[in-house]
Amino acid sequence: MGVRFLALALLALFPLLSGCSASSDLVRVERVIDGDTIIVEGGWRVRYIGIDAPEVYPEAEYYGREAWQANRELVEGRLVRLEKDVSETDRYGRLLRYVYVDGVLVNAELLRGGYAHARSYPPDLKYQRSFEELERQARGAGWGLWAR
Repeated sequence: MGVRFLALALLALFPLLSGCSASSDLVRVERVIDGDTIIVEGGWRVRYIGIDAPEVYPEAEYYGREAWQANRELVEGRLVRLEKDVSETDRYGRLLRYVYVDGVLVNAELLRGGYAHARSYPPDLKYQRSFEELERQARGAGWGLWAR
């Protein structure tokens, strides 16, 4: 009975132990690190797949603070849904995810507003063509990073 209980307990905890990888899991954003990285409840660092926003630390790059602020306005303190592509984590141990708030794909919203570049990181390419198109549109309109 002890082994069976342990197995059931581990199954119940699997979404938490695996970094909330089930697409139906909602987690609260505890802190926004920059324009493409957040910390969710449980202390998990989550890196947005398919985008690269300007850095804020150790020194703010051009448009870094604006990207960080836009990300904060979208997700800080809110419940988000995390969607995994192929990879679980990056080389820094951060979870790699697409992030949704109220059904809106945050990764795409940051591109649409010109707060980030579309970057492909194979094998995680599920939305890459759409992301590249959103960057082209933001560039063409002169939004955010591409303001004239």
